[in-house]
Amino acid sequence: MKRVLAFDFGASSGRAILAEYDGERLTCREVHRFENCPREQNGHFRWDFADLMKNVHQGIEKAGAFDSVGFDTWGVDFGLLDETGALLEDPVHYRDGRTEGMVEQALARLNADTLYAATGSQIMPINTLFQLLAMRQSAPDTWNRAKRLLFMPDLFAHALCGADVCEMSIASTSQMLDPRTGGWSREVLDAFGIPESLFAPLVNSGTVVGEYRGAKVIAVAGHDTQCAVAALPSADPNAAFLSCGTWSLLGCELDSPVLTRESRLAALSNERGAGGKVNYLKNIIGLWLIQESRRQWRREGQEYSYARLEQLALAAEPLRSFIDPDDPSFTPPGDIPGRVRAFCQRTGQPVPETVGQVMRCIYESLALKYRFALEQLSRLTGRRFSALHVLGGGAKDGLLCRMTADCTGVPVVAGPVEATALGNILIQLMALGEVQTIREGRVLIARAEPLKRFEPDGRDRWQSACARFTHLIQ
Repeated sequence: MKRVLAFDFGASSGRAILAEYDGERLTCREVHRFENCPREQNGHFRWDFADLMKNVHQGIEKAGAFDSVGFDTWGVDFGLLDETGALLEDPVHYRDGRTEGMVEQALARLNADTLYAATGSQIMPINTLFQLLAMRQSAPDTWNRAKRLLFMPDLFAHALCGADVCEMSIASTSQMLDPRTGGWSREVLDAFGIPESLFAPLVNSGTVVGEYRGAKVIAVAGHDTQCAVAALPSADPNAAFLSCGTWSLLGCELDSPVLTRESRLAALSNERGAGGKVNYLKNIIGLWLIQESRRQWRREGQEYSYARLEQLALAAEPLRSFIDPDDPSFTPPGDIPGRVRAFCQRTGQPVPETVGQVMRCIYESLALKYRFALEQLSRLTGRRFSALHVLGGGAKDGLLCRMTADCTGVPVVAGPVEATALGNILIQLMALGEVQTIREGRVLIARAEPLKRFEPDGRDRWQSACARFTHLIQ
């Protein structure tokens, strides 16, 4: 019997999942769940790293004995260490406004086609490269004192056992990794004066990087999306995935990156997967729109459960007005319902007034954006997708899964809900020699996890809406 502990950190909460594997059967249970509460500090929106580490230790104590532990988190964010290995300051949140204008400044030095061809990453202000350039400009003292950069999952491993590594999948979210070689892009580092010595040695997913109380500390796929994709419960090469949580990441697995100008203009990313594959995907704002809308209504004194919001959306008039989920106005925290109304007014559409109308607009806009992204992927890869696997929290949202199937015309398979933690666990079991391949692990997960299938129905009803939506976002 092997017991492994997976820490899965999301942007608003974290969980510790303890798994037991007897060579045939995998069982999992949540031993600790906690809030992830970023806050304003020293002029920036930051993660509370000390509080997160306190919860790591609480999760470890609740888990009891285990053979290994691994961490996965959101992408792009990092901590900076001084020459003694101490954290200089709490990591800055990717939603902080410090990167405003940095993309434009960077592209004046290295044009977009060149930057994309060198890294394969969708050019987004939140990416690590632009965070570093902003920090060097606004906080030169911190930049000068920094001797090591560790991405968030590697920072947790460092705090636990002193590990000094940079796991490949999380590095591929930085806009600085060459997706062809798996090494840092000298072209990008040289263009922006970033020393390669700032980064820890690169390691593959599944590398044992240290020990804690006799348990192995394993660098799993540090980027939570790549953990989720590792748990994709299908061996079909024509299956697409939608890792759906606060962010939605819709993509497919490839053997090599796509680095063309057309790919850049489509805002697609090439990220390193746990099994050595390239996960070719599009970043889309996801359940954040629903989560933050619910928080806004709560701030206004109105409390709605997610089930009630879904009911109100179902009761509202369909296909009335849409937003582009990735419009920059929806990125910061705050009054998302008000911004939805402002977007619709600005674009000459009927303005959603009621809670149900706002929710219907968000749900339908997400489904339409998924269709748009799926068609881009199909065009650029030449693949016709047989199914779309919804992984993570979005698998619980029956309305979103139903709308996505109907809108795209592709069967949607929902589950597993805890795909990220399961991928984390699978990679640990591979590192321990208990599971031999990603494919073998996927078969194990498909056998153990309940899945729900949504067959497409009424795609024709979405045709005119799709044309309106495409015109809107272009």
